[in-house]
Amino acid sequence: MIDWSSFSPWSALAGGALIGLSAGLFAVLDGRVAGISGLLGGLFKRSGWSGEGAIFLLGLLGAPLLWAVLLPLPAIRIDAGWTSLVVAGLLVGVGSRFGAGCTSGHGVCGLSRLSGRSLVATLCFMATGFITVFVLRHVLGG
Repeated sequence: MIDWSSFSPWSALAGGALIGLSAGLFAVLDGRVAGISGLLGGLFKRSGWSGEGAIFLLGLLGAPLLWAVLLPLPAIRIDAGWTSLVVAGLLVGVGSRFGAGCTSGHGVCGLSRLSGRSLVATLCFMATGFITVFVLRHVLGG
């Protein structure tokens, strides 16, 4: 159920515009797709490391810190145990390796380039998420 009193479309619109702007600028300035799993993986390789990729990732980590300086951070609420979070993180990591990218690479950058492969990958990501939530909440009762 949506908490309509807390619904804030303007912050979501601004966030989406900033994601699109940063992905577009990264493509223009670095000539690469701003897929977070690829950028993060590139930091651990000896060849192909990009200084721009490191700066992009530092921006992802620094943005909440900047937000905290300007405004209070929203309350964090996680309705899952550590085991669930670790298993989910491992499954996302394995899925992004098998899918040759993550939701940011395929969903944001790939779809904007009209990539058929990214469309299939994004549909698979979304369907898997829908099925997982349905099974956890309605079948297993969690």
